[in-house]
Amino acid sequence: MKTLFKVIGVILLLLVALIVAAPFLIPTDAIFNKVSQQVEQTTGRALTIKGDKTLSVFPSLKLELEDVHFANMKTGSRADMASMQQLAIHIPWFSLFGGELKLEKFVINEPNILLETDKNGKANWQLFDAVAEQPAAQQQNSGPVKLPENFDIALGEVAIYGGKFVYLDGATGVKQEISDLELAILLPSLHKTLEVKGAITYMQERFELDVTVDNPAKAIEGDTFNVTKSVTSRLVDVEFKGSIAGQGKDIQGQLSLSGDSVKDIAKWQGVELSAKENAFNAFSVSGKMRMQGDKFNLAELVATLDALEIKGKSELNLGKRLAVKADIDLGMLNLNPYLPEAVAQTEASEPAKDAPAQPIVWDDTKMDLSGLNALDANVVIRSSGLQANEIKLGANQFTVTLKNAVAAVSLDKFAAYEGNGKGTITVNAKQAPYQISTNFSLDKIDAQPLLTDAAGFDKLMGKGSLNWDLATSGQSQKDFMSALQGKLAFEFADGAVKGANIAEMVRKGKELIKGNLGAVSEGLDTGFDNSQQTDFSALTGSFNFTNGVGKNTDLSLLSPLVRISGEGGINLPATTVNYRLVTGIVDSLEGQGTTDDSTGFKIPVRIKGPFHDVGISLDVSKAAEDEVKEKAKDKIKDKLKGLFGN
Repeated sequence: MKTLFKVIGVILLLLVALIVAAPFLIPTDAIFNKVSQQVEQTTGRALTIKGDKTLSVFPSLKLELEDVHFANMKTGSRADMASMQQLAIHIPWFSLFGGELKLEKFVINEPNILLETDKNGKANWQLFDAVAEQPAAQQQNSGPVKLPENFDIALGEVAIYGGKFVYLDGATGVKQEISDLELAILLPSLHKTLEVKGAITYMQERFELDVTVDNPAKAIEGDTFNVTKSVTSRLVDVEFKGSIAGQGKDIQGQLSLSGDSVKDIAKWQGVELSAKENAFNAFSVSGKMRMQGDKFNLAELVATLDALEIKGKSELNLGKRLAVKADIDLGMLNLNPYLPEAVAQTEASEPAKDAPAQPIVWDDTKMDLSGLNALDANVVIRSSGLQANEIKLGANQFTVTLKNAVAAVSLDKFAAYEGNGKGTITVNAKQAPYQISTNFSLDKIDAQPLLTDAAGFDKLMGKGSLNWDLATSGQSQKDFMSALQGKLAFEFADGAVKGANIAEMVRKGKELIKGNLGAVSEGLDTGFDNSQQTDFSALTGSFNFTNGVGKNTDLSLLSPLVRISGEGGINLPATTVNYRLVTGIVDSLEGQGTTDDSTGFKIPVRIKGPFHDVGISLDVSKAAEDEVKEKAKDKIKDKLKGLFGN
């Protein structure tokens, strides 16, 4: 028995000695050369070691290689596709004697990996051309490869620590880089699920990854394979589940992404969004996507931004020039949170009801519309309602086209202020000053709420039509008002002008001229009084604008008691009005449908002042002059009658 124990002890001692001595007995270079040879046969690329090579044999064969380099494709931008400070390879002993390359573990420290395409679109990650079974003509066309029937690679676990990962598009020159890699890659077989888990840093932001590919062999050969991808970070969470075909040229599946702040993402990309506190915050996008070549399609789109919800479909062309085509339903769209503070009003900024009106000051902030040249677009947009500043619209639809920095907005359907309309807006932003033209026709519009919301002018009541063909240029609201050109026409019926009872004022003027001062209970020179108004059955007129100043010569107001004609102007840059109206009281009352234009007494009315404090007064001196002339004529007639008889 003792002899048996001695024999076993000697054997164990020899085994230990063999394990200790093995690294010195086994030719390390020979083992590496076999691995390198296998890699080059498999990929067609050279694997070279410029640093030290060490070998351990227990419990498995382990190669530690320093300063490792893996060659790039011949048309690549640099010699190496990958290099790393250290590469540790755990190899099963039987793998050295079999026909397949199998690894238990693959550890990479501080890699520098380049994935790129050349100017012809050939990708350097197409590693298996050397073992592909395909006609030579197909190989020359960089098409999909076909692996040998029994060919396989088992990498076990691949761990990557540190370093960087660069993507370079050889056709466009676009370059993307990620760093601080901390990844675990599991590849038990080219025909089994590939898993990638870990984290990376991109533009100073950390992203957690979880990716699976159901069949890497299909991916290599260009066949359709399934993929799931999850990315989480401080800025955005992205999930994708779908399939990839055509060597990455056809990607489709379900895509969803969400985040807490658009402003933070914009800041990350170097864009500062000067947005309000309740704007550009939480967002989400989900839909069925397909990326085929340069075209990105998104169907069954559901997107949210703050309180907004958007549905529809879109197509993006990501070729040499970005192009967008979309059909979108915006639901109830409130734009006020996204408008500049200088334009949009808030409840906190509204004056108290009993506070005096404030002058209108046009915003002189320079607008930058150069972004319109970044893409082309054809977008149909619908909404069940829209609010911008104080303007409120009902159901509407408009089409936006954008081509070479020229934007055209066509109002296809418009419902607002109890009326409807159509029109177009064209913005030419090729260069500053920007050119803007508008052509609109609105019918059956309720004037008072429209003018109140659009211009803060609440003095006109009535329903009718409003048409304009206007153009302007500039870079700010103030510029646009100062350069306004074109024509505006209006026609309203069965309404009133708030602020003065012109018929009553004319009567007072007549009594004053006659010397009946007692009949005049108050002065004739007054401002607008909201308790007074002048009713009309018809109000028509037009303005011709030049450099923001609108001239009118055909104003006509008809009512049962008053006929008004007038002329004057509105100065938009100065926000003032200067009008002279000729008013008269009808001799006989025939009702709303009268055609009698005669007036027994006429007197001019002056409307003048800034928009926020317009004054109205009677031009009594002119009326009195006319009255004296009439009285003088009557006296001459009486004298002639006395001299010559009847």
